[in-house]
Amino acid sequence: MKEILSRLSPDRPYNLHSHTQYCDGRAPMEEFARAAAAAGFSHYAFTPHSPVPIESGCNMSMADVPAFLSEVKRLQTVYGGDTVFLSGMEIDYLSEEWGPSHPYFASLDLDVRIGSVHFVPTQEGESVDIDGSFERFARNMKEKFHDDMRYVVDTFFDQTLAMIESGALDIVGHFDKIGYNGSLYQPGLTSTARYKDHISRVISALARSGAAVEINTKAYGPHRRFFPEPAYWEELLRRDIPVVVNSDAHYPELINAGRPEALAILAGMKC
Repeated sequence: MKEILSRLSPDRPYNLHSHTQYCDGRAPMEEFARAAAAAGFSHYAFTPHSPVPIESGCNMSMADVPAFLSEVKRLQTVYGGDTVFLSGMEIDYLSEEWGPSHPYFASLDLDVRIGSVHFVPTQEGESVDIDGSFERFARNMKEKFHDDMRYVVDTFFDQTLAMIESGALDIVGHFDKIGYNGSLYQPGLTSTARYKDHISRVISALARSGAAVEINTKAYGPHRRFFPEPAYWEELLRRDIPVVVNSDAHYPELINAGRPEALAILAGMKC
């Protein structure tokens, strides 16, 4: 992974986080590959939501993994040229029993392993998706989490820390994602001392881990939001944490969405 990171340049587009028809991507992989090659991307990684041992309509099945890996190799042959296509996964961390460090993921021929937290266990132990629409999030807060925002936020960040400390990942995905739905549900959440302390602990864990962190630009177009927020970027740079800018693309036309804006902000911070 370090070799891949060393070849990335802000002067040429790249994307190490995208989804496919095997999960919740909205077009066949070939359409993404064609778009990336036409736009002159240096590197493009397919990273479907990983298999998980729970019910999830957004995650790929284990049965589809061989076909997915074969398709990446085929697309490299057909569209490779000046673009390097990479096989990866966005691996959901559910618990110490399931995450990037699980032997199953070590057995796969993956170029990129993104570790992300999308699910938070309820007080009763049920894994519930805290990503997605605010309407679903608000419903789950009342029906699944007993309207306890402190519990949800604390557990989200505890999961994130455990994932980072377990290792076996290359990139940590959208590590403050809870802040979006959470702040819609509880305005002012991300300004609290408790929330900021969680962020500080995550950044310290990242600095110790050697993993890269992504600036996820998927929500910039519709919501003018990056994950993590720009307020934390200077600290990431100061701590020498490797940073990659990913569009988390679900549509071929959005493979570079939000990336130029994020790169411009980063360039200003480095001056």
